Amino acid sequence: MPVRDKGVVVTGAGHGIGRALATRLAAGGARVVVNDLDAEAAIRVAEEIGGYAAPGDAAGEQGVAALVEAARGHLGGIDVWFGNAGIEPGHGLRATEEEWAATHEVNVMAHVRAARLLMPGWVERGTGRFVVTASAAGLLTMIGSAAYSVSKHACVAFAEWLSLTYRHHGVVVQAICPQGVQTRMLDNAGPLQELLSHDAAITPEDVAEATWQGLHGDRFLILPHARVAEYYAHRATDTDRWLNGMNKLQRRLEDQGALR
Repeated sequence: MPVRDKGVVVTGAGHGIGRALATRLAAGGARVVVNDLDAEAAIRVAEEIGGYAAPGDAAGEQGVAALVEAARGHLGGIDVWFGNAGIEPGHGLRATEEEWAATHEVNVMAHVRAARLLMPGWVERGTGRFVVTASAAGLLTMIGSAAYSVSKHACVAFAEWLSLTYRHHGVVVQAICPQGVQTRMLDNAGPLQELLSHDAAITPEDVAEATWQGLHGDRFLILPHARVAEYYAHRATDTDRWLNGMNKLQRRLEDQGALR
């Protein structure tokens, strides 16, 4: 089993996908540290799964360092890191400077800061696993949300760089890229819910189970929605046709008043 008796950290684990991941990993025998900005949620999930709550910031430099220190103190060492926390401000080009900066901090720099602290030890001992929740937006794009799309592309790009740089040192890097998932983010998507649910909005538990299966194979991409692989290939092989198709969706949503 890939995580039995392993020390695992899951960020953003108080709700949604993070909670489902923490629950599935604990059921598989992992010793789980539950992180979330929502301290009450982190404590509640930790109690439910027999884990350890380490609430707080998991994006800023000091917050990441504090989380790593707390997790190491409890676990004795971190074997697997799930960088799951993420935010989506929406608003297209109307997103403010502050929203762009916050999205970059949480969706990109959180992973960079965690990797800085984890990779040296993993390389020294020849093993470790770094998993990011990137979203299909990181492989394709997300209509209506420039900051989210850009940051998730950067998230995937950073994970790719980690994989090609450290895989021969025994470090496995993976990116979870679901489409629509029944979380608060989807609930708050308004008129975009239909688009995000085009290939059926799955549950966080579905994502967690797909991830659990993905941990056994070590493939870089974990795709809970199988058709994302087809879209990704189509985007790469005929980019203009793919962009034209996405633009048709954009125009349809504008005509419906869904994008303003």
